[in-house]
Amino acid sequence: MTNKIDKKIQTIKPNIFSKTIEQITRVGLGGEGALRTTGEQNAQKVICEAVHQGITYFDSARVYMDSELYYGSYWKNHPGKRERIFHTSKSSQRTKNAALAELTQTLKRLNTPYLDLWQIHDVRDEKDLALISQKGGALEAFVEAREMGLAKYIGVTGHHDPYILAKAIDQWPVDAVLMPVNPVEEIIGGFLTHTLSAAHKKGIAVIGMKVLGGKHYIAKDLGITAGLLTQFALSYDITLAIVGCSTPDEVKELAMAGRNESHMTAAERKEIIKPFLPRAKKLAFYRGSAFKFL
Repeated sequence: MTNKIDKKIQTIKPNIFSKTIEQITRVGLGGEGALRTTGEQNAQKVICEAVHQGITYFDSARVYMDSELYYGSYWKNHPGKRERIFHTSKSSQRTKNAALAELTQTLKRLNTPYLDLWQIHDVRDEKDLALISQKGGALEAFVEAREMGLAKYIGVTGHHDPYILAKAIDQWPVDAVLMPVNPVEEIIGGFLTHTLSAAHKKGIAVIGMKVLGGKHYIAKDLGITAGLLTQFALSYDITLAIVGCSTPDEVKELAMAGRNESHMTAAERKEIIKPFLPRAKKLAFYRGSAFKFL
């Protein structure tokens, strides 16, 4: 690829993730899309385009099929580029030993000696909180990994129950939270009120996910594009937003949204959420049984 990128993607506040690379872009490549399939060739095109576009935040998870292997293959073939990337992965294991074993696998698959951010994956309910927090629970593995330098930062993710995720933020020594940020969440409340407030109170990084609702929220006939939904997410006081991409063109659209310096107002957000109002709860499909809390 030889085409010049004319304008850099906006970067996050310098006091967030300060122990790592100097600049982390306001948009990141999510671990879904091409990276959660078994198509090596297309996945490599997506990763290559993200690097070319200047995106420096790369998301993954141990349960995302071959995602870590795709990244690992890229770093093996381009070893000099890994240090410029803020690399993340996740573990959904609930015990210390199982989580540490999974971290060993993750680092091997990624061809990297460390993660910039390792996240406790998909915390859903009180049972999860108890299992992870107890003696011998996964939280001990995450803290130990940070102390050993295997992970520069640790975080927690969730998209089922905003109040459970807020408890995890309050109770655990995490540096970041990954949570849904989209028009449906503005309507329903919870993640963008209670959880976001807990994160701000603690002073941790906030990474937005489910930005496009698995692409279900895109409605080009209504002017609702992937770029607009990404800008919508970035209009909140979050650190960055991640989006899974299936093609290089989708990566370019994500990068373009990251270069957009215009600020979306509350009035503009209000217009965007109008089409989502009649079916908001149904559109928040990723919350599952957490609707009983609404």
